[in-house]
Amino acid sequence: MKKIFTVCAILSSLLFFAQEAGKAGELLKNEASKKEIEATTSKRENSRSNNSGFRNPNNQNNTNRRPANPNYQWNYNYGYAEVFLRIPEQGNFSVELADQLISNSSGKYRFFDLPSGRVPISIYENGFLIYRTTLNLRNNGRLVLDFFTNEGLYLLDSYPLQNGYYGFNDWNDIWNNPYGNSQNNGNINYPNVMDNQTFQEFRSTLKKNAWFDDKKITFINQQSRHAMFTSEQISVLVKDLSFDKNKIALAKSLFSKCVDKQKYFVVGDALDFDSSRRDLMDFISKY
Repeated sequence: MKKIFTVCAILSSLLFFAQEAGKAGELLKNEASKKEIEATTSKRENSRSNNSGFRNPNNQNNTNRRPANPNYQWNYNYGYAEVFLRIPEQGNFSVELADQLISNSSGKYRFFDLPSGRVPISIYENGFLIYRTTLNLRNNGRLVLDFFTNEGLYLLDSYPLQNGYYGFNDWNDIWNNPYGNSQNNGNINYPNVMDNQTFQEFRSTLKKNAWFDDKKITFINQQSRHAMFTSEQISVLVKDLSFDKNKIALAKSLFSKCVDKQKYFVVGDALDFDSSRRDLMDFISKY
């Protein structure tokens, strides 16, 4: 009997403290007048004959009316991903990604709370569709892109999200770093780059678990999927290998994961032969 009473008490408390619309927070008054709401509804209905080149042509048969009794989703989880898109050209652009739309003239479009998986993205200029493609979003990941009207949409890089840490001092860095052209000089917090302590721990684990070059390269490449390196760190990893052919292979494969490519010449010092250094420089010049 006591157990039944305890269970009932727990269920009652859960129901009592359950989230319910209007039970928490301060209600902010709706300042839109009835006439304004009715006029907006009329405009929605008149826009159903929308030109197919405009945004959301497939929605022209919808009434766009809210249900009388909406169903709330308090803890719905469909994955979490982010997309940062930059359009450096001047103009009035709108970007639609999944069910989110951002319009501005600043050229920066940051999307949060996106579902993981294949998600369509559409770009509009002055309301007209100019580009559409599909992004493959990973859970707890961020894509960084640049768009040019004459060139297209470019995926600059993808980063794993770590406890909401952005990893940069200036918003522009997240787009400029992949070009090796950050506007900040000096100490920069690059996205997902290893700090010195973490790098030393990684190198210690590498030496403990991989004795031969092929095992070391595999171990390093696996880590590079989730982290970035500085030129100095890559130089150390390259120098740890035994054979020059393996050193040059690793130096080339890690170039795309380097956050300060303008200093990549230091990696050449880790190679044994001048021919290997020239090979690396030729590779970088064509990258």
